[in-house]
Amino acid sequence: MPLALLALAIGAFGIGTTEFAVMGLLPDMAAGFGVSIPLAGYATTVYALGVVIGAPLMTALGTRFTRKQMLTLLMGLFIVGNLFTGLAPNFWIMLVGRIVAAFTHGAFFGIGALVAADLVAPQKRATAISLMFSGLTIANVVGVPAGTMLSQHAGWRTTFYAITALGVIGLLGIVKLIPAHQAKAASSIGKELAVFRNPQVGLAMLMTILGFGGVFAAVTYLASMMTEVTGFAPSSVIWLTAVFGLGMVGGNLVSGRFTDRAMMPMLYVSMSGLALSLAAFNFTAHNKIAATVTIALIGIFGFATVPPLQKRVMDQAAAAPTLASAGNIAAFNFGNALAAWLGGLVISAGLGYTAPNWVGALMTVVALGVAIFASLLERRQSGRSQVVHAGGPALVADEPVAVGQS
Repeated sequence: MPLALLALAIGAFGIGTTEFAVMGLLPDMAAGFGVSIPLAGYATTVYALGVVIGAPLMTALGTRFTRKQMLTLLMGLFIVGNLFTGLAPNFWIMLVGRIVAAFTHGAFFGIGALVAADLVAPQKRATAISLMFSGLTIANVVGVPAGTMLSQHAGWRTTFYAITALGVIGLLGIVKLIPAHQAKAASSIGKELAVFRNPQVGLAMLMTILGFGGVFAAVTYLASMMTEVTGFAPSSVIWLTAVFGLGMVGGNLVSGRFTDRAMMPMLYVSMSGLALSLAAFNFTAHNKIAATVTIALIGIFGFATVPPLQKRVMDQAAAAPTLASAGNIAAFNFGNALAAWLGGLVISAGLGYTAPNWVGALMTVVALGVAIFASLLERRQSGRSQVVHAGGPALVADEPVAVGQS
């Protein structure tokens, strides 16, 4: 695989660390600002909403720049946002910093996925995308546990200073390793918007919102669930997040290879496994060994959905994929925000720290239904077009040759 994929993975590592680190920092952030755990969960919610808003805005801006230039600008904004978060004097200003950092997320992964796919042969596109996203998953094995450890020993602000440093490394990687001849400009904004007329693009994004969103219903409140329900010591959250991250790495890389061979079957398998794992977590959360295994399974099946979900959108919007690709990253994070918010609601309603798992399981089941519907609709439309193509020439009288050619 091209060395340029390493540059994309480095950037993804920094972004993944800032996105997921909050699940290990949440108790410390809540205590530091004197707010409740559900309110502190807004650090996840507003980040996800920032991705949703920022993805189309930054991608539209990106039509004036080459892809390499845009990736460079995005990493610069990422550095500013995380530094602002670490320096925030109160909870609400901290949320502003989270939003600034989030504005880079959707466009970075959307544009980065296109660059990754262009670097390899067509039959290896999903594998290249999964390798770029491996930076995001490895962040959960290394970045998030390290961030949690820093928070527990030196305060949560130190974690965001370290994330700022990761952003600087990512910026240097993009400047040095992304080749200039791969720095293609996006299509015009009109062409980018036109692909959304295809209903399959919308259905694919709905799968993303509901499917991957289910993961965040559980992991946003993972630290509180493991300490309050399972009985782990707060220090155990460090290695529990690493277990989740290892599952993500494995699920993402394996899924990338199988997605290149059979995209929709891979999506069905990953969503089914995720729904079952989330449902089981309601019961396994009461046992330390069972909970640990379930956390790994949620990581495996959760990120096994990513390559097929991203490739599905890129395939359906192949004529002008930049905005759709970034829009699907926004869809991932809209689902994250929705799930984190719903999870906070059921906790606030007194249903307990395991209740968000049911929210996640239900979201994923609905996503699986959408995937099946989209696939059936696509087959039906394909069948109709084949009938029209085969029968069309036969309707033309006095041209018997055309019938034989069809």
